[in-house]
Amino acid sequence: MRWTHKPKPDPQKEKKLSQELGVDAPISRLLIQRGIETFADAKKFFRPALEDLHDPFLMKDMDKAVARIEKAVESGENIMVFGDYDVDGTTSVALVSSYLETLHPQIATYIPDRYEEGYGVSYKGIDFAVDNDITLIIALDCGVKAIDKVSYAKEKGVDFIICDHHRPGETLPDAVAVLDPKREDCTYPYYELCGCGVGFKLISAITLSRKRNPEELLPYLDLVATAIGADIVPITGENRILAYHGLHVINKAPRAGFEAIIKQLKKETLTITDVVFIIAPRINAAGRMKHGNHAVTLLRETDYNVACQYATEIETYNADRKEADRSITKEALDQIIKNKEESRKTTVVFQEDWHKGVIGIVASRLTETYYRPTLVFTKSGDKYAASARSVKGFDVYNALQECAAHIEQFGGHKYAAGLTLLPEQYEAFKAKFEDVVARSCDERLLVPEIAIDAEIDLKDITPKFYRILKQFAPFGPQNMSPTFMTRDLYDTGYGKKVGADEDHLKVSVKQNNKGNYIGGIGFNLGNKHELISGKKPFMAAYAIDENVWNGEVSLQLRLKDIKSETL
Repeated sequence: MRWTHKPKPDPQKEKKLSQELGVDAPISRLLIQRGIETFADAKKFFRPALEDLHDPFLMKDMDKAVARIEKAVESGENIMVFGDYDVDGTTSVALVSSYLETLHPQIATYIPDRYEEGYGVSYKGIDFAVDNDITLIIALDCGVKAIDKVSYAKEKGVDFIICDHHRPGETLPDAVAVLDPKREDCTYPYYELCGCGVGFKLISAITLSRKRNPEELLPYLDLVATAIGADIVPITGENRILAYHGLHVINKAPRAGFEAIIKQLKKETLTITDVVFIIAPRINAAGRMKHGNHAVTLLRETDYNVACQYATEIETYNADRKEADRSITKEALDQIIKNKEESRKTTVVFQEDWHKGVIGIVASRLTETYYRPTLVFTKSGDKYAASARSVKGFDVYNALQECAAHIEQFGGHKYAAGLTLLPEQYEAFKAKFEDVVARSCDERLLVPEIAIDAEIDLKDITPKFYRILKQFAPFGPQNMSPTFMTRDLYDTGYGKKVGADEDHLKVSVKQNNKGNYIGGIGFNLGNKHELISGKKPFMAAYAIDENVWNGEVSLQLRLKDIKSETL
């Protein structure tokens, strides 16, 4: 592990903010690192307000999108809401379709089949629209690169409104409106919306134009929060406001589908982390193992008992997904060793019978063992399809652009992408991708990083300190749960390896052998027990959380790594 320290703020700014807010220096340091330097900034951060959301009409083409939808409603046209099969896409479709049904009865939904149609706008989906006399398609979480397909639809008399958040190509589709804050000619003040976020801005604009009460939109925020968490977009600005209030909806008045998923949980309050690891995988499992329509049906259902039946089906898909994930990950790791590729700068693996629905998860799993840009390929029709995952600081999208001569098509983000190529292109692509990464990726980026927010003493860890820390939530990219570092730690003698295979490390530590002790747990740190034994001093990188034992709640260190003080 490579420890890096975030820059220390200006001491005068830190002192001033501490005085204004009445908090200790470590808290003001964390706030300044997040761009919060005044009382007013802090108020907006700790109390995100829906009134601070931007006017949706600031987004390029929003006026055109609203006008076209109003025309369709007024003239009784059939409208199709089309979306990708992942969490962002299915939540988007559920959100926009259920909202439009409050205005207009003729609304259809369409999720492309992951295996027959692949990602994004499909010819089959357009043909379905034509066959069913649908004259307007609203595409969510996809479409910004669908130039040929939008032209095909136009020839067939079908208009498109694109709501996307992916990077556009050099040319935009010939749609009625292309809503995408990443358009170069779009001056919308917030760049990092997810697909469902763009969908929410669209229904906000319709609500504004109709002079309806914006509070009518509150029940839709559980969908937006789920998409924000699942799509790993920064939880800053508008995303923080939407996630904060969406979590409130999930915890206080969840839609029937979410209630059916979370009914088994024993947690009183769900966090964004729970949404990412409990709700999102189950929604995703439908599109991965069966069909994304199952997820949309669950999310649109209003009857709790019916939703429970759908949730039970999706739980089965999720169990299948877990088993496929486990077995394919093992096969991929075996392949790397068999091919003697442990020392490469990239991981590129292929097996034609791997389940296409889980190769993205497997790519993420492989980076846990070999921390480097990773692609997992499987056969899809007569082509090879892959999911790509990167490491912090390396832009895999740009790397794929350099390999474009060996790719049929690709799309995605800095850290995650998808692509297809012909079987005869595979070996050349694999060699080129290795060459690009070896040439352009800083060696340090291939060592996992722990970014330290602040160095503190154990005496700083008080109930008040932790209460304020909890208010930094919801956590996510650009507002991660803070990581601290403390020096001169000594185990009190109770440190031991725990777990069935003694993989984990349980400690009880003091600083400088003084003051009160605090407990800690380090998952997968059992192999570092020697560093703390025999009263040897060590330093630790950790997060702070609550430990509940026999009804008693105490603060503990969740160890991320430890190092000897003598290094």
